Amino acid sequence: MTTQTFTLDELSTLSGCPRRTVRYYIQKGLLARPEGEKRGAHYLPSHLDTLLRIRQLTEAGISLERIREVLSGEPPAVPPRPQAFGAVEVRSHIRIAPGIELQVSPDAAQATPEQLRALARAVLAAWQDIQEEDHED
Repeated sequence: MTTQTFTLDELSTLSGCPRRTVRYYIQKGLLARPEGEKRGAHYLPSHLDTLLRIRQLTEAGISLERIREVLSGEPPAVPPRPQAFGAVEVRSHIRIAPGIELQVSPDAAQATPEQLRALARAVLAAWQDIQEEDHED
């Protein structure tokens, strides 16, 4: 059984990456060197898989330096979802005192209602302590 191989042109077409970009990724150590040399150089399905992964990550806005870390085995960072104009986001506004308000995005903070209430009580208590210290001076 023979392993499927690709020329640089075939790899470029299949991955959607220009030949120049493939060479750049090899130079930067993101992509393994081809098997063989010069005109006999060929690429394996693993090269194609890596190129497709790099493309997926770059399209998600991840830097090449971080992609290098991901390809070396580190867990990928989840990029924040870009805020589109007109997008609706729910936030909680907790009034602490006149002119002082705590604003929280529960989804982004991954906070439960109980955690938000505890946070509000702690901030309110801290503010009251500060107020009492000012009256003592």
